[in-house]
Amino acid sequence: MDAPLDGKIILVTGAAGEIGTASAALMARRGGRIVAVDRPGRDFSSLRRAVDGDLLAIEADVTDEASVRDYVARALALAGRIDVFFNNAGIDGPIARIADYGIEDFRKVMAVNVEGVFLGLRHVLPVMLGQGFGSIVNSSSASGLTGSPGMWGYNASKHAVVGLTRVAATEAAPHGVRVNCINPGPIRSRMIGRLDETIGSSEAKRSRGIPARRYGTVEEVAGLVAFLASDDCPYINGAVHSIDGGLTAI
Repeated sequence: MDAPLDGKIILVTGAAGEIGTASAALMARRGGRIVAVDRPGRDFSSLRRAVDGDLLAIEADVTDEASVRDYVARALALAGRIDVFFNNAGIDGPIARIADYGIEDFRKVMAVNVEGVFLGLRHVLPVMLGQGFGSIVNSSSASGLTGSPGMWGYNASKHAVVGLTRVAATEAAPHGVRVNCINPGPIRSRMIGRLDETIGSSEAKRSRGIPARRYGTVEEVAGLVAFLASDDCPYINGAVHSIDGGLTAI
């Protein structure tokens, strides 16, 4: 069990973000070969240090189909297959009452978080169906299961990722391919820090509403991603995996 992902080609979008980096690093330590995708101009240096191994870094716009087609082709060029796809790229967007939430802000969040996930599925899923194997992990959020005041684009987009996951799983399951999604709650990161600052809160204050009485860590999320990526859970398909310290159980 030291290398349950040994030799697997693992494609990760949003790879230079905190959850992406932690997940890529853990899967690399478990034997995976990482193809890391993030937006043009993104700094991959922290990711390279964290992975400290076999890494192909690709700049791509996940909302542009030609860019998606290209990153899939470059991943396939490594070994003629894609074993794991962590469909993780996403943005949070502004927090505002609906009258003040701009339509262009809404469209931008939906483009990255929904169209980006859809285009990833559109180009990776057929590859895996042709192979007859593979695991896809989509990134949703606890906000994909609940409502958060003012987060119109983010909540709507993360609910949509749950729907896309379920549709993809029904198409994929008969062909030996698994599609699941993760739904992190408050995770100690720059994103949650910005959110707390915006709403005038803090980890200590918000943790009182979480049964676990704390925020999660990116390493804990990475552990779930790596498990779903592995061959240890062949009958888990189309599932929504909350990782939120019991937040959505309330």
